[in-house]
Amino acid sequence: MNSIRLDGKRVLITGASKGIGADLAETFARAGASLVLSGRDREALIEQARNLQQQYGVRVEAVAADLSDSAAPVRLAADAAAVFGGLDILINNAGISHPELVTELTPDAFDEVLTVNLRAPALLAATVGAAMAREGGGSIVTVASAAALRALPEHYAYCTSKAGLVMATKVLALELGPRGVRANSLCPTVVLTEMGSKVWGEEAKSAPMLARIPLGRFAFPAEVSATALFLASDLAAMINGVDIPIDGGYTVS
Repeated sequence: MNSIRLDGKRVLITGASKGIGADLAETFARAGASLVLSGRDREALIEQARNLQQQYGVRVEAVAADLSDSAAPVRLAADAAAVFGGLDILINNAGISHPELVTELTPDAFDEVLTVNLRAPALLAATVGAAMAREGGGSIVTVASAAALRALPEHYAYCTSKAGLVMATKVLALELGPRGVRANSLCPTVVLTEMGSKVWGEEAKSAPMLARIPLGRFAFPAEVSATALFLASDLAAMINGVDIPIDGGYTVS
């Protein structure tokens, strides 16, 4: 992926300060893109931006946003676009998970997951995508989940939110494709971030999941980032409206 360059491209990455988002930020900075990093922790974002600028010589700005706030998606779209005078690429990555049995689900927990994982990214993508269409095109890459494609126990709200996000992305592709905006989603299995390792680190929990993955392992953040970089680039100019599993074959069976 070192051969893929995004010099001159203006990119917004949500959920950028840790986990998959942090790896995405480094990957896109290495490719020469100008970045707007978003997340809840402003101080962490500022430090991350400073480090990426020093390491890769690209412009990186921090725009904090709490996507559980109903007004945040539209406001973030405007604030991020204002940094560079527009956006060429949106990496829609922010999300949360509260594993629970259906029998233990509370309305508040369900609403929080749907707000952050579906409402916020769908509205952000629609707002950014509409602006891209007016300006001649762009690329939206949304990090969904293999849980959007296969049911996962103890993830009722999470599966619901990610499945909705995949379909929202397909509608974006259908409506905005004629105006030069591509929209695609990534559907990784468990990714070995700090959160992923915490949730799936116990062998009793991980073993049944690993048994369903033909390659016999979970994914690494760099494998998600590399696929996102490809989809965002001109190499994927004819790829629109797809959901790509990054799952070692988990969704085959």
